[in-house]
Amino acid sequence: MQPNLGPGEDFQLLLERQVREMQSKAAALNEALSAAGATVRTRDGAVTVTLAPNGALTNLELGHRACELGPARLTAAIMGAVRDAQRQTARAVANSFATINGDGESTEMVRSFLPPDPPPDGDFAAPERTEPTPPPAPPAPPSAPRRRPTADDRPDDESNPW
Repeated sequence: MQPNLGPGEDFQLLLERQVREMQSKAAALNEALSAAGATVRTRDGAVTVTLAPNGALTNLELGHRACELGPARLTAAIMGAVRDAQRQTARAVANSFATINGDGESTEMVRSFLPPDPPPDGDFAAPERTEPTPPPAPPAPPSAPRRRPTADDRPDDESNPW
């Protein structure tokens, strides 16, 4: 395979030019990825989450309304906001990658890992309609403590290591 040399270029100059281009792309991608985090607030303002570009939760704020939601709805609001922020972050990373590298096979591979969109009207702080759950079963009575078998309890079997 012959390198694509311009008039008067030698192979070393070609390699140096390609290295500069790659360094420039790497710096642009690094800058774009650094800014790819997301902050999401629920519609009612009860929960605000911030995610780093790698999807790590960096901040969680609970508004005054959060205490009124109750444990189940608050949990749903937090998880919904985190999922939304993860989707935004993943899209920003994929778009940054596409901007730097173009819409090639590698970009399609990156986009194939994007999380799916939520169903429409997913208000994460809205009350959920769920089937009533039966009360938990009572705890089992404590079992008797185990004891080591005595010599009389053990069979005289040579294959038994105990």
